[in-house]
Amino acid sequence: MKTWLYLTAEGLDAPCANWPCCVWSPTGERRRLPLHKAAGEMRGRPVDVLLPMEMCSWLRSDPWPSRRQPRPQALAFAIEEQLSENLETLHISAGPRDRQQRYPLMVTARTRFQALLALLAEQGIDTRAVHVDADLIADDQAFGVRWFGRWLLGGGLPARVPLSARALAALKPSLPEDIHWLDEERDCPAIDAWLLNAGGRPIDLLQGEFRRRRSSLPWRGASAVMLGLLVLTWAFSEARVRFLESETRLLYAQSEQRFRSLYPGQVRIVDLAAQFQALQGRRGQSQVTQVARLARLTEQVIGASNVEVQRIDFREGEGWKIQLTANSFVELEQLRERGLQNGFSVTLGSASKQHNRVQALLTLENS
Repeated sequence: MKTWLYLTAEGLDAPCANWPCCVWSPTGERRRLPLHKAAGEMRGRPVDVLLPMEMCSWLRSDPWPSRRQPRPQALAFAIEEQLSENLETLHISAGPRDRQQRYPLMVTARTRFQALLALLAEQGIDTRAVHVDADLIADDQAFGVRWFGRWLLGGGLPARVPLSARALAALKPSLPEDIHWLDEERDCPAIDAWLLNAGGRPIDLLQGEFRRRRSSLPWRGASAVMLGLLVLTWAFSEARVRFLESETRLLYAQSEQRFRSLYPGQVRIVDLAAQFQALQGRRGQSQVTQVARLARLTEQVIGASNVEVQRIDFREGEGWKIQLTANSFVELEQLRERGLQNGFSVTLGSASKQHNRVQALLTLENS
């Protein structure tokens, strides 16, 4: 059973240890108390924190063309035009793909969210997950739920919005006729239980740089035994290393003697393996082979994509570096997948957006 801690919208203006919160008793009754008192009762237990929708924005991507799970950066670029702030200042969390092949995303201010987590940590709260109240509503149908004095719209609706009673009255004519309405004033415990156990797929905001770190295993009780095992392992490893070093020196001396007998003109030996490979004419892939791979990539992958090549470089040991521009990050993702499907070891990096174009560095790695 989850331990919920709800930070109500009343404390958003002045986040502090007195933030008005709500917790639930085992029988489902609400208990309102400030954050510092709630933290004292929950100490030692992992807590699922619930935030008010007023702190976040909910968006959806366009239907995603690929079956593969997109990277967070790709999803962020996909919704950039819907945002009024710079991506650098936002924390964006993604949920599972829906039936329309869209990805739901919860957006909040990065510094504000960071300060919130710091406040919870100061109070000694072990935060297991962070969700948003309007995102708890099951998405099987459209709902309007009155909860903690305001209305939450969500579920099957293409939105997650908190509204006052006056704002809802103005918006109600444009809402679907089949929307289901639930009012906490009629049956508060039942609505609380339904929301907190709806079984939906709410987005966990602990993603990316804020991902929850796994707690270390309790080794303290077996520390003496572990120390003894480590000492024995170290002693065995030390003896084995010394034996291998002795065998390596002997083998190298034999190899050097054999090399001098095969190539008496090689007076100075700097790198035995490299000199032997050079004399045997085996330097790995030739430049002709590298150019041929680039030509195949251009013909089969780049030429079939709506991208522009800005620059091409070759780096020994790394492969071809190709600077590309495209209309969207989705086109770059499709190009990368086309490359993988054609047997090329390609990666995309250093992606950035300038004006209406997306730039990225495509690397064709050495095979």
